[in-house]
Amino acid sequence: MFEEHLLAVRKNTSTVRYIIKTNEVSRKTAFAENAATKPVTQEGTELLVNSQENIPSIQDWRLYDHCSVVTRLYAVYERFVEDLVKDWLKIIPKLFPLYLHLDERIKNTHQTGVARLLLELKKNRYENLGLEKVVGSLFYGVTNQEYELVPEAFLFHEQNLRREILDKLLADAGIINAWSWLDKHRNITKFLEEVRENEVTAEKELNDLIIFRNQAAHGASPVILDYPKLLELCDFIDILCEAITELVTYRVIQYQLSVGQAREIGEITEWFKKQQAGVVKTEATNLSVGENLFLANETIFYCQLAIIQSIRINDNAVEQVQTTPGMEVGLRFNIDARKGLRLYQIQSGTHVNSQK
Repeated sequence: MFEEHLLAVRKNTSTVRYIIKTNEVSRKTAFAENAATKPVTQEGTELLVNSQENIPSIQDWRLYDHCSVVTRLYAVYERFVEDLVKDWLKIIPKLFPLYLHLDERIKNTHQTGVARLLLELKKNRYENLGLEKVVGSLFYGVTNQEYELVPEAFLFHEQNLRREILDKLLADAGIINAWSWLDKHRNITKFLEEVRENEVTAEKELNDLIIFRNQAAHGASPVILDYPKLLELCDFIDILCEAITELVTYRVIQYQLSVGQAREIGEITEWFKKQQAGVVKTEATNLSVGENLFLANETIFYCQLAIIQSIRINDNAVEQVQTTPGMEVGLRFNIDARKGLRLYQIQSGTHVNSQK
């Protein structure tokens, strides 16, 4: 439901990786012992021979890579969080048509944010916001009319999005206990174990990126990350944003359950990883090949959209099935899953279930 934002992150980090790798190859070519006579191409020969004096020192070149990469990665991460919150806030009025039914923290953040926006509305960054839109977002809500939550009212943060600031920003918008989810997300813990050998936490990994970014912005970088470390930072941003996406998706499902826009329809009781298939103990529902379901479980910090690719009843393939409570059905999905995940159906026509 927020896949487009995660795809944008992956596209950006992929570009950063490409540039890191390209620069590393160029450095090795430029500073090889016999670079002028053993270039990658003839064009490379001319570039190195004719412009040798314009090539920066290897240290300056690595410093430039370091500063540009950490600056870009933080910008990608921050933009992702803000875009995700904006989409989340578009969904909330559809789940709670009456403003008075909103969580108190959401209302308090909105009201305080609107007041602050009114003071800062003439600044360039808010030139696309009109007075009517800002005031109307609150007026229509408190008078029980159709309302919207102006995202800018929720996105004030003077500091970088470290753990505590990220946690507060998300909680003020109604996404509670964010870091508890992120800190224990399966891919983050795997990264910390396999890449960092459990020598750092997710909080420190994020803090280090922010420190590097701030140092780069102020022209002081006492630490210059090498080629592999920069690539690892790209991996971390991918994983962190993936974990945030799953968290926010799960919170939407929770809200949908509370207002009858979603229902839990079963649980995976056995999982066969090689086949990407499992046995599901179901409630009464209708299942069809090609249907979208959400697989989730807050205790194992997992929430993914899955497509049913095949259905088997007593070893017979079927295109659809009407299940009864306690019935066991074999399902194969397009993604890897695991035992213990619960299956959720979103009410037909609900916009957050659509794929882009």
